[in-house]
Amino acid sequence: MTGRPLWHGRLGDEMASELMAFTASLPFDRRLGPDDVTGSEAHVDMLAHVGLLSPAEHRAVRDALGRVRAELTDGTFAFQPADEDVHTAIERRVTELAGDAGAKLHTGRSRNDQVALALRLWVRREGRAVALRIHELCAVLVERAGELDDDVYLPGYTHLQHAQPVLLAHHLLAHAWALGRDLDRMRDALERAAVCPLGAGALAGSSLPLDPDHVRRSLGFPARFENSLDAVSDRDFVAELLFAVALCGVHLSRIGEEVVLFTSEEFGFWRLDDAWATGSSMLPQKKNPDVAELARGKAGRLIGHLTGLLTTLKGLPLAYNRDLQEDKEPLFDAFDTLSGALVALTGLLRTATFDAERMRAAADSPFAAATDLAEHLVTRGVPFREAHAVVGNLVRQAIERGIPLDELVAAQPGLGDEARSLLQPGAAVRRRRTPGGGGPQPVAAQLKAARDLLRRQQAWLLEPGQTSVRDEGDGPGRRGG
Repeated sequence: MTGRPLWHGRLGDEMASELMAFTASLPFDRRLGPDDVTGSEAHVDMLAHVGLLSPAEHRAVRDALGRVRAELTDGTFAFQPADEDVHTAIERRVTELAGDAGAKLHTGRSRNDQVALALRLWVRREGRAVALRIHELCAVLVERAGELDDDVYLPGYTHLQHAQPVLLAHHLLAHAWALGRDLDRMRDALERAAVCPLGAGALAGSSLPLDPDHVRRSLGFPARFENSLDAVSDRDFVAELLFAVALCGVHLSRIGEEVVLFTSEEFGFWRLDDAWATGSSMLPQKKNPDVAELARGKAGRLIGHLTGLLTTLKGLPLAYNRDLQEDKEPLFDAFDTLSGALVALTGLLRTATFDAERMRAAADSPFAAATDLAEHLVTRGVPFREAHAVVGNLVRQAIERGIPLDELVAAQPGLGDEARSLLQPGAAVRRRRTPGGGGPQPVAAQLKAARDLLRRQQAWLLEPGQTSVRDEGDGPGRRGG
């Protein structure tokens, strides 16, 4: 082999080193090596099936591909300076091993459909691994919610102001439902990625008697491409996966923000295990929630990857353009980044402890039952807007005049001692009875629904030949809140 690229025949001069440095993708696409070998094995099987490779040639190329797979696995594969990407590196090595038969590996195939196939194979595997980590975080949230008694509640917030008390289990499950939707989005995007593009060639198919359906069946794809132009230029599946990852990152950021708030001295609701916190280089007393802060910070990176790819795609004419090389680095980094954040937050939430007394003290402010007072008047025929004004006026008087709210309620016509009982500690959260609400009865039903629905997602993750799911408990599924 020379140090020239595989396509050197058309161009007379040696490739400029600066050009090679700018265009090469090997530093980041080498992780596609096993997937390229898998696609190449299916391709040569098809070539033999249609008579474009003899049985002896087929054996030689298959043996060479097996040797390449082993070298990639054990780290002995020797990349060369002229290898632009992992795909040409593998073809070069196969040709070294199989001789003239190896030179037939690329028959009827372009790097355009070859790369698209390898990337789809990669995302089908790695996307499932990310989905597994989302599942595990959901399971931990639901497991922690299921451990809590009905007397563990905290203020529910709107505008970061005390609104109404809710069970802590309800609060944790709210995050679990969002993550359950994230898993569904990954699943849906992976289903649309399961289209085999091999056989599309550079853009227009081939005059050779190729059988794309043979390749599709060999690789376990449920569908093959219908339009060769679309097959080599389609990166919708990458954009969809980046969106699913970015939105999941946003959900992790929201969890991270609450961990930062709730573990602060001002709130004091939660405490981090020492193994999942950091210290300060200067301040000996500090215990910092770096995991939560990084989960919050990395969301911007994930959003940026999605925005960058969409910007790359928006002006491309059909069919393939080298701009599409820019699909891999953001996708690879997005999967790596999200996976790391999921694992870290799973550990943090599994080991965090909750200060039930501190949360109850914050939630038991009489003002948190203001809506209950208004609804008490509604049950006596008072229009809600009028009831709202009556209770709002009582709250204002309590604050401005320094009179306890329960005394004002006891003296208010239409309220009195019966309504005064609504201000007792824990009364407001126990009264949240509507489906999906934050009180004991609806939360118990919610836990059951969450466990049932996550089992459905777990069944998908456990489909034959797919990533195993470690039993982490139960959690939410398709029907998010």
